[in-house]
Amino acid sequence: MALKILFAASEAAPFAQTGGLGEVVGSLPRALAAAGCEVRVVLPGYRTIKTQHATTTVGAVLNVIGYPEGIRVLSIVGTADPAVWLVDAPRFFDRDGDLYSAANGRDWPDNTERFACFSHAVTALAVHGMSDGWRPDVVHVHDWQTGLVPLLLASHTPRPRTVFTIHNLAYRGLCDFATFTRLHLPPATWHFEALEFHGQAALIKGGLVYADRLTTVSPSYAREIQTLAFGCGLDGLLRGRANVLAGIMNGIDLQVWDPAHDPALVATYDISRVGAKAANKRYLQQRFKLPLDPTQFLLGIVTRLAEQKGVDLILEALPALTHLPLQFLFLGNGDPALERRIIDIAAVYPQRVQYHIGFDVVLSHQMFAGLDAYMMPSRFEPCGLAQLYSLRYGTVPIVHRTGGLADSVIDPAIDAARATGFVFDSATSSALIVAAHRALEVFHNPALWQRLQRNGMTEDNSWRRSAAAYRQIYQSLVTT
Repeated sequence: MALKILFAASEAAPFAQTGGLGEVVGSLPRALAAAGCEVRVVLPGYRTIKTQHATTTVGAVLNVIGYPEGIRVLSIVGTADPAVWLVDAPRFFDRDGDLYSAANGRDWPDNTERFACFSHAVTALAVHGMSDGWRPDVVHVHDWQTGLVPLLLASHTPRPRTVFTIHNLAYRGLCDFATFTRLHLPPATWHFEALEFHGQAALIKGGLVYADRLTTVSPSYAREIQTLAFGCGLDGLLRGRANVLAGIMNGIDLQVWDPAHDPALVATYDISRVGAKAANKRYLQQRFKLPLDPTQFLLGIVTRLAEQKGVDLILEALPALTHLPLQFLFLGNGDPALERRIIDIAAVYPQRVQYHIGFDVVLSHQMFAGLDAYMMPSRFEPCGLAQLYSLRYGTVPIVHRTGGLADSVIDPAIDAARATGFVFDSATSSALIVAAHRALEVFHNPALWQRLQRNGMTEDNSWRRSAAAYRQIYQSLVTT
């Protein structure tokens, strides 16, 4: 009999997404379904999803504490493998703005209450099931927004087993005591061995303390979060649960990210036709009004503009790199101060540095195809997906040795035959400059550069291996 898995998260592509969490929750369930699991995905009923997918059926009506009007669970018609459900709580989710913030860019002040309500609804759904009788064997939840689900399920007998995945420990879902009292949680959970965290509640601890198994999105990050430097004050708790913590590398959707069939590209290509990649480089140079010179080393980044991503390190390094035969492109938005610095440096070096402030899905695909190298100097990176897209597209990554970047990019100094990119050890602009010089030197040796490209393009970064690892965890939970 197929394992029944309920995925619960605050976002999932293509329905609602702000980052890597949505990418994972949009892709992994499909891979699990292909591996023989029976998967359903439950999301908050955001206004944007209900507007775009107006055809739904009511699968259940839940009695949820703190929501006396009742909560409908809607099934989106046309999604079968996996099916997608929406927790229709208009008071909390039928709003303008994005998933977590209002139109002014500020977080909704009631975010912890919104996602506590969602967690209560997921718990009720997991315990009582849909009207067709479907009940999960395992509930798999993600990040602080669903961290309360393992805590709430722990008091039920019988209950499904729980898996909690940490995508980014830095986001902990903090709230004060007054807010905690409005979350309809057992008062005893205001305790340092439960949710209390230095005078606040941290909703992520509901998952960290109570889930049957913990996972995170790369082996290196699983080790890093057990240290003082990366543990965000939770390293002691995670060391105490190390026996149930596993790091499983994320994958990517090879149908969406496929240079041989990507409709966004001006020229498609594959490992046997890497030379066709050049047309995409020329397109980027034209679009960004850079000199149309194929000998220029074209680097770039597609990212949320934040110090975590090391964008400031790139900006510090660029003046020292502009005397070299290279060009640099930025695509992203985020910290207004970093946006201004990008605009300012492009004004000083318009033949070397250009940008697109904002996000553009089509342009992101064109960037991964047209760049020669992708720069990713993140200070910490639980997994990272951009370096996986780069490898897939024959765009050589230049990364800081941290988290999933360390797990997915092989430096020539480590293994010349299997090398896929360049890795530097210190999150500093000087280390980044050295790595850029190393990459530029290899770029001018076409045979060595093409070996890096082909090595990266042959890496198996699909969800196949990851799905098998998760399925093994689920199986171990339901048989013990």
